[in-house]
This record gives sequence, structure tokens and C-alpha cells, in this order.
Amino acid sequence: MKDNKYKPTQLLTKREKEVFKHLVQDKTTKEIAQELFISEKTVRNHISNAMQKLGVKGRSQAVVELIRMGEIEL
Repeated sequence: MKDNKYKPTQLLTKREKEVFKHLVQDKTTKEIAQELFISEKTVRNHISNAMQKLGVKGRSQAVVELIRMGEIEL
């Protein structure tokens, strides 16, 4: 068996991480949308997509999981 160094691909997109970095700063969906120059619906879509990828049922669970994984910091 070869000793290949496996580098996992990123689970979340750059934009999904950006949205969650703003969420942990206690920003609203509207504030995040304004700062990232996207619609509120797009912010909610990014959050929903990330939650689905992480296999969690809520924003707070997603934040906890992302912190645990080292993807975001408080």
C-alpha cells in the first residue's frame, strides 16, 4: 500500500465560511447580506447549504461543529 498523503477537500465554500464568520460575530442576516453585497435570501441559502453538508439541524449546531473542526473561531 502506498503512503499517499491524503488532503481532504474543503467541506464548505469560501462564501459559506464567510457567512458563518459573520454569524459568530452576532450579525443578523440583513447585516451579513449588506457586508457581503448579497441578498438576504442568498445568506440564508449559504447557511442552509452549510448545515446540510455538516449534517446538523440548526445554525448553532453548525457553528459548534465548525469551531470543533477549526474552520472558524470565536
